[in-house]
Amino acid sequence: MSEQSGATSNEEAQPEVTLFEAVGGAEYFTTLVDAFYDIVETDEVLAPLYPDDLTLPRLHTNLFLQQYWGGPTTYDDRRGHPRLRMRHNPFVIRQLERDAWLAAMERALDLVPMSEHLEPDGQMVARGMLSGYFDHASTAMINHA
Repeated sequence: MSEQSGATSNEEAQPEVTLFEAVGGAEYFTTLVDAFYDIVETDEVLAPLYPDDLTLPRLHTNLFLQQYWGGPTTYDDRRGHPRLRMRHNPFVIRQLERDAWLAAMERALDLVPMSEHLEPDGQMVARGMLSGYFDHASTAMINHA
């Protein structure tokens, strides 16, 4: 961390907390991804896009989200660069599929509590960051009109 003029030594000693750590770490993301895929399994729009066995999609999504939000780099270590557009290109993703995906993820966010150590204002900020990312990323995956 670079030294800023006027910063006190106490301010400089404060380590930055990642969203990964703030929301509850690996446990939070594992629970979030499990809740999401439980919804996917019964969703008439999403279920046909996924294999019958969701073990690998659960694992890949979990590791990706952990890494993206400041957790371990296990996803990159195992699979390389995420290349989300390339990995999703084989699937027909229109506005309908995107909206269903986002609704399922938003529902999962509603179901999974964040760390009790995160103040309510911090939870609202974290939820906003997660929702904003999911909105943006799901829109970027649209590959058919």
